[in-house]
Amino acid sequence: MDAITTDMDFDDHCAEIVHQADLLSTGLDEGTRLTASVPSCPDWNLAQLLRHLGEAHRWVEELVRTRATEPPPDTALRHLPRDTTETPPALAAWLTEGARLLAGTLRAAGPDARIWTPLPSGSPRFFARRMAHETVMHRADATLTLGTDFTVDQRVALDCLDEWMELGSLPEMFDYHPDRRELLGPGRTLHFHATDTPPEAAADWLVDLTGTTLAWRRAQEPAAVSVRAPLTDLLLLIYGRAPSDNGAYDITGDTELLEFWLSRVLFG
Repeated sequence: MDAITTDMDFDDHCAEIVHQADLLSTGLDEGTRLTASVPSCPDWNLAQLLRHLGEAHRWVEELVRTRATEPPPDTALRHLPRDTTETPPALAAWLTEGARLLAGTLRAAGPDARIWTPLPSGSPRFFARRMAHETVMHRADATLTLGTDFTVDQRVALDCLDEWMELGSLPEMFDYHPDRRELLGPGRTLHFHATDTPPEAAADWLVDLTGTTLAWRRAQEPAAVSVRAPLTDLLLLIYGRAPSDNGAYDITGDTELLEFWLSRVLFG
């Protein structure tokens, strides 16, 4: 691609895991209701969300530390009790502890160690980036639950969106999600533009569904449907954390295509 997609590197991703966990944890205090339902993850309450994220950090940490060639069991991050006997501050401390442990293990391994990864990479680079963004988005889930504002640094948001586009367009996704082939068709293009970034950010994404694969590029081009919004709002929309009709989005063109695409490409 012609545009520079991100200036974040491996060390930046490691640091962001800790930074995002710290930001999330500072929003938790003795008055936080851990049984509150998470609107963007309706099957979970807040305690389950925090447990999932903390267990995910520890699962990846074990995988990297042991140089695993196959994934360790992930029961702890998938099967989450709805009740917790821990206080919100204790759960916050446990969460930040796991984030620091993961970041330290990633740095000790280095970006090029050979390990198992669920998608092409086979190195800690994949998990550093993935877990940085996993932590960002679950912090968004927590802020939606608590009714607080969610903000994120511009370069982190850009990198989140680029990774989402990259992973979602991998050919392997058709193996995992065969129904995504139904997205392909003539004239099916979507354009997303961030309205609050400088020109040098090149904050435009063109999703091209007209070929035999799900493709994307950083480009400002005409499309069947176009969405304009501040960068953070685009991030929340594309990651399935905000509906398109909440008033934050200027949408022109084929809204049915937008909703169809959003319904099929959710993850994370």
